[in-house]
Amino acid sequence: MATNGTANGSTPSTANGNASNGTSNTSPLHILIAGAGIGGLTAALALRQEGHRVTLFERSQLARETGAAIHLAPNSNGILRRLGIFAEKFGSNTCDFITEYDKDSNLVRKIPVGRMAGMWANPWLLAHRVQLHEQLKKAATSAEGKGEPAVLKVGVKVVDFDVENATLTLDGGEVIKGDVLLGADGVHSVARGKINTEIKPFPCEQNAFRFLLPKETALAVPGFEKFLKDEGELAFWYGLKRRVVFYPTSNNTLLNFVCMHPAAESNASAAGADWDQGASVETLVKCYDGFDPVLVELLKKADPKTLKVWPLLDMDELPIWHKGRLALLGDAAHPFLPHQGQGAGVAIEDGAAIACVLPLGTPREEIPERLALYDKIRHFRATEIQRVSRVLGMDQKDHGVDHQAFTAYNFGHDEFDNARQKFREYQWAKNPQVYQRMPTAFGPMPGPRQDHLGRPQNGKESTFVTTSIKFKTTRTALQTLFPPGCEGYSFLSPAGVATASFSHTTLDGMDWLGGKGYDHLGLYIHGVKYTKSDGKVVSGTYMPVLFENLADPIITGRDELGMPKIYSTIEAERSGDSVTIKAGWQGTQWGSFSISGLSSSESQLSQGGSAVSGEQDAGLIVHRYIPSVGRESKGKAESDYAVFTPTGEEDVKAEISSVKASQTAELKLDAGDWKSLPTLHHIIERLAELPVLAIISAKVVEGKGVPDVSHARPV
Repeated sequence: MATNGTANGSTPSTANGNASNGTSNTSPLHILIAGAGIGGLTAALALRQEGHRVTLFERSQLARETGAAIHLAPNSNGILRRLGIFAEKFGSNTCDFITEYDKDSNLVRKIPVGRMAGMWANPWLLAHRVQLHEQLKKAATSAEGKGEPAVLKVGVKVVDFDVENATLTLDGGEVIKGDVLLGADGVHSVARGKINTEIKPFPCEQNAFRFLLPKETALAVPGFEKFLKDEGELAFWYGLKRRVVFYPTSNNTLLNFVCMHPAAESNASAAGADWDQGASVETLVKCYDGFDPVLVELLKKADPKTLKVWPLLDMDELPIWHKGRLALLGDAAHPFLPHQGQGAGVAIEDGAAIACVLPLGTPREEIPERLALYDKIRHFRATEIQRVSRVLGMDQKDHGVDHQAFTAYNFGHDEFDNARQKFREYQWAKNPQVYQRMPTAFGPMPGPRQDHLGRPQNGKESTFVTTSIKFKTTRTALQTLFPPGCEGYSFLSPAGVATASFSHTTLDGMDWLGGKGYDHLGLYIHGVKYTKSDGKVVSGTYMPVLFENLADPIITGRDELGMPKIYSTIEAERSGDSVTIKAGWQGTQWGSFSISGLSSSESQLSQGGSAVSGEQDAGLIVHRYIPSVGRESKGKAESDYAVFTPTGEEDVKAEISSVKASQTAELKLDAGDWKSLPTLHHIIERLAELPVLAIISAKVVEGKGVPDVSHARPV
């Protein structure tokens, strides 16, 4: 059993991205990302690990990252861990409690969420934003790690995008050419304007102060120590149109504060930068006049040099996130209000999904439809979390959100798993004419008629060696092998004698088996016709049983073709002018088919014959029977009908290179007993009853080109 991919920090590989067009192209894409925030860097890291070339363009110098913390819920933290980012290694601590107070610090509820850790696949962490950003930047751009390091260009502003030609233009006029454009350029996105010019972010009439405070500073505020008894505690104070949120980070040594309030009470421009607008401590304190005096005293300790005010922006749903070779992610596609702490988390999920739909080998002509798939994968989830975040920011208590259910929706999601499955389904859908076999959850099952994506296999170079012994027997004995209760089967000739062949084939060089092969041995009854209910007749060779020594062709042949296949060991011994085929089960031999005195037969070399039966007949007839499931359905059939494989319609024509013939052959069958042949005794016993009145012919035919028998059809 495979171990969890998070153990070594590697990105789980997606299915082969070039599979839809059958090429072996593994050349990387050049992906240009506008914006090197958390979403952009996550996408860069994931795409780098897929094997692509990535260049990021960041308008800032990344030298003034604001000190703040970030909520890494299990859904986003799981993605980071798969990418090799373990936030606990750089000071992030677990979220153990969620506590709510009213504005006077009366306890409303306290939930010990640490005990819920077993509910989620990954830890729920509280991280330092600057440290997380630095780790993502390092992982994406350093020489260490899987794939080519991403190139990060800072202090450059992207002013335009050509969505059809995948170019972007910098403010200095330079035009950069790539294969894919990603707009991770934040709430004031330039990229968004290339997709939709009508929908823009708007103020939600709230701003938020943000600042970090050393825990020891908070402990020095008289009375505040009671709020710091439990480490890993995320606490809320609620008042009318305002709230204070704090939680620890950096191994519980720093406290992160987010203080939401009416926008009119603080000076911040909604059109300005998101994170770095300064604010005064006096304004902060004034906004929470009337709250618990202990909390207000704590707010007075905010450092005026690092205190920032953040205008909260909202945006209507963007109907589409992609156009041509451009796609949006993070706040460029769906800016979030902070009431669930999922803004960065959903951007991280976006980055994972992008990498899943663009694995190494992605055909360049498929890029627009792959980006449309990314949009389809991500759109509902991101929009729904965005909607609920908006609702939870309202003061009303009865907002109609089931917290427990929605937390499970948020935290229980793994975008790598989800997006990889959606990508598989996209690939499967490109070949709708496929065989679906159990277990169907894994997509089209590979076999002789299709690969793992449903594309046809090629049997032109596969080889075959067919050994057959044709004999005369009684019609009565052979017709007992027709399906019971099926009146449509009969012989073309009314004579009391009929002919049949035991035919063995060794196949090799099969693409669908990785160049390997297998053996099959069947009984073929010649000169049979099947009369349909409307009176129409098909005629050919009837095969009541086919033994094979490999499970895969047995399963595919039964499911897809209705062939009466069953397992047996089969071994061919060839020496000089003789050949012996031995068949058995778990060490017990039940059959021996021998030919001696073989010599080349030029006359038969040009005669050919059916690639299925080896004889010059109109085709092969078998009977498909599948029982219904369940004890109550015992004796009932889900499928019960004749199948005909006509000669001359094969997808691959056999090229015969050698024919050797003889008149000397011997058939030996021994049914043993039920103990020695527990699954085959009833079959071999019937075959052994066939009287061999005379050997008609024996031959060994060699060549290449093996048809997939996909032209078989119900009668």
